[in-house]
Amino acid sequence: MELEVFRKYLGKEYTIGRFTIDGKYQCETLEDVVRDLNDYNHDGDFNDPGEGKIYSQTAIPCGRYKVTLAYSLKRKRFVPNLHDVPGFTDILIHAGNSKDDTSGCLLPGENKEKGKVLNSRYHEAVITKAVRAALNRKELVFITIKQ
Repeated sequence: MELEVFRKYLGKEYTIGRFTIDGKYQCETLEDVVRDLNDYNHDGDFNDPGEGKIYSQTAIPCGRYKVTLAYSLKRKRFVPNLHDVPGFTDILIHAGNSKDDTSGCLLPGENKEKGKVLNSRYHEAVITKAVRAALNRKELVFITIKQ
């Protein structure tokens, strides 16, 4: 299964994307700000001076990542989990409405209000169900993030 986020609005406070499942439109996404990331000292974290990452305020780097399901203690349910995101850990696709809910994660929903996504819990459930079904069929699941 192939998931994709195409970033269509890169703002100063948040990022809005278009989310598809196997090429079919599902919803929009809300993320933190896209920043230029450079791992100057090659330690894999982008957190050192001048490298660009601000913890809990930086969008996932563009790329292709494996997706599985992980149990979120905070959310008390399984949600999609992105693997091997350079300089990031615990990157999930989960419900939320504003940039304050992201902490580097992808929030699915309907961008009907500036700077927010609505009906996020519904879209998280649809995405989680699709990922679970693909994994149960022994398919690999990947997400590509691009702008």
